[in-house]
Amino acid sequence: MAEPDPRSPRRAQGALETQVLAALQAAGSPVTAGWVQDRLAADLAYTTVMTVLARLLAKNAVTRRREGRSFVWMPAADEAGLAALKMRRVLDGEQNRRAVLASFITTLPEDDEQLLRELLRDAGDGD
Repeated sequence: MAEPDPRSPRRAQGALETQVLAALQAAGSPVTAGWVQDRLAADLAYTTVMTVLARLLAKNAVTRRREGRSFVWMPAADEAGLAALKMRRVLDGEQNRRAVLASFITTLPEDDEQLLRELLRDAGDGD
């Protein structure tokens, strides 16, 4: 009989990115990766935090600047912005954007579809 896995359950995809981004937003000023590591509830290695920060940097969800021999990190997007970046990345990876968007729209609840129409109308008014 197999032994139960003593490791904690895996996080949902993107959950750690969301936690790191939330810590950066709570900081209110640029902070180091070590500061982020100390604020996260999970017992994470410094290298794990750095990997997440590097991934967020590649997604343009955070920025960094050098201070002394290390970097300080700042959020460039909130949770909604990060979700939008993820959606955009998925869309950019598809060949038939029209089909993807059409499929997305047809699966939206009516309230969300109406909200999307309002947002598109408001964005068009800014031209």
